[in-house]
Amino acid sequence: MSMMAATAISVLRWISDLCMLGAMLGCVYTLLASAFVLGFRPREKRPARADIPVSILKPLHGDEPGLSPRLASFCQQDYDAPVQIVFGAQDAGDPAVAVAKRLQAACPGMIDLMVNARTHGSNPKVSNLINMMARARYDTLVISDSDIAVDSGYLARVIDKLSEPGVGAVTCLYHGIAGPGIWARLACMAINTQFLTSVIVALKLKLSRPCFGSTVAIRRDILNRIGGLAAFADCLADDYAIGEAVRAAGCEVEMPTFSVGHMCCERGVREALAHGLRFARTIKSIDPVGYAGTVITHPFPLALIGTTMGTGDFIFVVVLALTCRLVLCRCVEHAFGLVRHPYLLLPLHDLMSFGVYIGCFCGAAVSWKGHRYRVTAGATLVEDPS
Repeated sequence: MSMMAATAISVLRWISDLCMLGAMLGCVYTLLASAFVLGFRPREKRPARADIPVSILKPLHGDEPGLSPRLASFCQQDYDAPVQIVFGAQDAGDPAVAVAKRLQAACPGMIDLMVNARTHGSNPKVSNLINMMARARYDTLVISDSDIAVDSGYLARVIDKLSEPGVGAVTCLYHGIAGPGIWARLACMAINTQFLTSVIVALKLKLSRPCFGSTVAIRRDILNRIGGLAAFADCLADDYAIGEAVRAAGCEVEMPTFSVGHMCCERGVREALAHGLRFARTIKSIDPVGYAGTVITHPFPLALIGTTMGTGDFIFVVVLALTCRLVLCRCVEHAFGLVRHPYLLLPLHDLMSFGVYIGCFCGAAVSWKGHRYRVTAGATLVEDPS
């Protein structure tokens, strides 16, 4: 055997052993995450107060599947004080505007609609929100993405948490709700078995201080103190940046123990991969070292690579990794009361998720709402004309 061939075999064995080590660590992590998830069961309590007037800001873009009932869930809150909902769009021809107008007719006096094409930075959502702020009547604000669905007690619980001493903002964890089609189901699985569990582990180990676009509840005086929404007009992770700014101002960002629903509407492989890549590059822009460390959250692909490249029979590690992932999936369903996931899709999901993880390191471009951007230092968005 030539020296070159021997070197190649040595390198393959080294890679195989490294992947197997990562897979075994991943199995331990997955079982640990399963235990943490079961300990994160929502603890419901009756809010102490629900007497603060609130303006809810819902930026819109496109008539996504199930948009109308999701928006309506914010109109059907068990809340005693006045609630104003501001829907906003940047294009009068946006089909979401028609949905908002129908809800406005059904809930007279509760809903305002702002259609304004003015831009204030590279982040289209924040531009939309800045325009919408002109219609917000109350000093307690709740910002929530259009793909979020909530129950009738959502607002009371969020505002009760915001009323606690020292709290400057409140955010909410979210779980996936699958729309029609295989790609939407895979996206839902990604949220529930990757994102949701990673956040719970990070919170338990005090490794992360998140703030999510599912909910950002904040008082107007705090928002003004951190520079208003204009300070985040060029941020990719605007929700995270708002949370960091609130903490820098000396206040806490709290997260209740319940979760809200995030509707997954991906309609094809290209859309699913683009969404996954944007999400991954957002996380990497915030914490590149931490993102690199999430390689152990992919035990099944690592075991598969190690088995394929190695000379030993490590198929039991592949089966173990997939079994651990299935256990985690069942624990998430049990803890959050979710419908059963399509388990046969779990291997495909894990391989796609690992592909996105690797692809995240191969560029800095993201696609978002029909535009293409480059992510620069500090998670700043720069529009990419290409």
